[in-house]
Amino acid sequence: QVQLVESGGGLVQPGGSLRLSCAASGSIRTITNMGWYRQAPGKQRELVARITHGGSINYADSVKGRFTISRDNAKNTVVLQMNSLKPEDTAVYYCYADRIIAPYACWGQGTQVTVSS
Repeated sequence: QVQLVESGGGLVQPGGSLRLSCAASGSIRTITNMGWYRQAPGKQRELVARITHGGSINYADSVKGRFTISRDNAKNTVVLQMNSLKPEDTAVYYCYADRIIAPYACWGQGTQVTVSS
């Protein structure tokens, strides 16, 4: 059992910043990769960033240079720092975790990010 809870979403102006946090609880030792997906209305869910337990990081091309993902294994949290936000970043952002046992993927409830002037 792994539970993921996101926080930090909200309304921000273009060019502004937001910091999303995801707290994991439960069978923490079963978690390998963690990261963030996002989904805008009428669009498919897309991977934003991921980070492995060892710290290897991948970003979507659309957010490279603007977003930073980090992970604190001791605190069982993953953070997405979002800078230079654009209206097209508006979406519900979901934290996820990959696990070594079933269920092999876990999802948070999502947090709304709205970028608008």
